[in-house]
Amino acid sequence: MVWVSGTQGSVTPRSALPGRRARVVATLAILLAGVCGGLIGYALVDVSCSGDCGWQLGVGTLIGAVASASGVATVASLTLRAMHEWRTTSRAGSGLALRRGRRRSR
Repeated sequence: MVWVSGTQGSVTPRSALPGRRARVVATLAILLAGVCGGLIGYALVDVSCSGDCGWQLGVGTLIGAVASASGVATVASLTLRAMHEWRTTSRAGSGLALRRGRRRSR
């Protein structure tokens, strides 16, 4: 799909990527969730383990970080897709309404 900007003849391809700000916010949310999940995994193993628990703490931290980051990544991906679909649908709907309005006025 191609759209024409304000000047005649300059054609710019449309991108399916969400905006830069949305991608940055999604990335920061995934990283924050990973850190928080890692802390929760570490604390859970620290409370439940007695004695030398070095590798258990590492595994608990890793599992907590990966699990929470992957969950937030899934939600962020679905949110970014929904935002793109909503923008595309609202643009297409407004163009359709304009075309219908012109036909009725004739």
